Amino acid sequence: MTNSISEVGFYDALLIIGSNATEAHPIIGGKMKRAARRGARIIVADPRHIELVDYAEIWLRLTPGTDAALVNGMINIIINEGWADREFMEERCEGYDALWEVVQKYTPSMVSEITGVPEDKLYAAAEIYAKTPRAGIFYTLGITEHTTGTANVMNLANLAMVTGHVGVEHAGVNPLRGQNNVQGACDMGALPNVFSGYRPVNEAENIAIFEKKWGAKLSDMSGLRIPEMFDEIMDGKLKAMYIMGEDPVLTDADANHVRKAMDGLEFLVVQDIFLTETAKYADVVLPAACYAEKDGTFTNTERRVQMVRKAVDAPGEARADWEIICELAGRMGYEMNYASPEDIFEEVRNLTPAYAGMTYDRLDIAGLQWPCPDIHHPGTPYLHEGTFPRGRGLLQGIEYEAPAELTTEEYPLLLTTGRMLYHYNVSTRKSGTLESMAPHELAEINPADADEIGLSDGGEMRVSSRRGSVVTRVKVTDRVPPGILFMTFHYWETAVNELTNSAYDPISKTAEYKVCAVKIEKA
Repeated sequence: MTNSISEVGFYDALLIIGSNATEAHPIIGGKMKRAARRGARIIVADPRHIELVDYAEIWLRLTPGTDAALVNGMINIIINEGWADREFMEERCEGYDALWEVVQKYTPSMVSEITGVPEDKLYAAAEIYAKTPRAGIFYTLGITEHTTGTANVMNLANLAMVTGHVGVEHAGVNPLRGQNNVQGACDMGALPNVFSGYRPVNEAENIAIFEKKWGAKLSDMSGLRIPEMFDEIMDGKLKAMYIMGEDPVLTDADANHVRKAMDGLEFLVVQDIFLTETAKYADVVLPAACYAEKDGTFTNTERRVQMVRKAVDAPGEARADWEIICELAGRMGYEMNYASPEDIFEEVRNLTPAYAGMTYDRLDIAGLQWPCPDIHHPGTPYLHEGTFPRGRGLLQGIEYEAPAELTTEEYPLLLTTGRMLYHYNVSTRKSGTLESMAPHELAEINPADADEIGLSDGGEMRVSSRRGSVVTRVKVTDRVPPGILFMTFHYWETAVNELTNSAYDPISKTAEYKVCAVKIEKA
């Protein structure tokens, strides 16, 4: 996030796109509703009638996978109507000609045809966002889980820069991260192409810094992303995996492909707090401590590094992840001599400039937001004041590309997936209370589509894609338009990722969970 969570309730306009915040991020969703109650103008871009639509002035009910066209249309209108911040672009941006070469083609009529959003709503949304100084963009996986996810994010950055809505308080581009510490994991270099602090692994200067600290020779080659790993297994090139805190058999797209890959491994280690569906394939399972059984830090979606404190001892043989990793490294011939999580954090801040000013003592009360470059720095509530990391912000022409899989005569419906309020990914079903509130999948289907196969509310249907087939109970509702189904990925009994498409974004390699073609029949 360029900005802070505490600002959300005080924006005057919010463009919420691809984000069902009241269910997936309920604390932030509550702040969005608070903003609406104090008079903020809410624009929601979502194919479903999510709760925030009830608070919205404008609902852009777009067809799944058409986000880039929608944003291009808004930029086209903003520039043609004279609502762009020319001064901001001239002083702080470059690449305008390349942007305009693309967006000039995306006339309101063309965009309406692609997205299904009426032209008058496109104009209204563009005017509200452009003309309101305290206006922010909020997006989640509905933007990124596409074959064009990276391009979608770049286009939202275009929209913010064209209007000057970045680098100030109460205006920016704010991804609401999908897990509590996904920001921290990325900050620490849990990516195949960077060290901590997002420093590329193929740059000699970076390699030298980490080789000196760790006393080991490091590779200058980027590693594999998750879908590439499964493809490499199927090709016989990748023989072993070590999976921590992840259940790809349930959570990754095209689950049958993932299962085949798991079967093809010569050796699999899973480190987790439960015997997950993936752990059932493992040769070795290492029992890990949960969040309440260990000390450390999490970094949340607003870049805030926060302390996590041990409350109870871990059961049985379960141990903190860092202890397991250190002992395993030692047995493999490389000693990691850390006495505590604080020791590790001291190394983190010495190797990661954005964390340099943080210590456990400074984090103790409320945490700090990076960048925090020195011990006296108060942290950074919002980013890009005065300049961007690259100097000038780069405006880019982003063409709309259709999803990898569209409807056909055989597969006439589009399936989109996401979370519900009562569950989080796949492990919250271990909670008896949450399970009692939402014990099974309820796929959302429009009444018109339900009538075609004689389906009633609470009935069962079979949903099939080119990759698999599942049976699910249904909720007949106009929350989804005709031709669209919605399902969550929380239920192993209704493993929706047997249906989803593993086609992925060429840069992030994130699968297109949000769009796949399916057919239905009464079960």
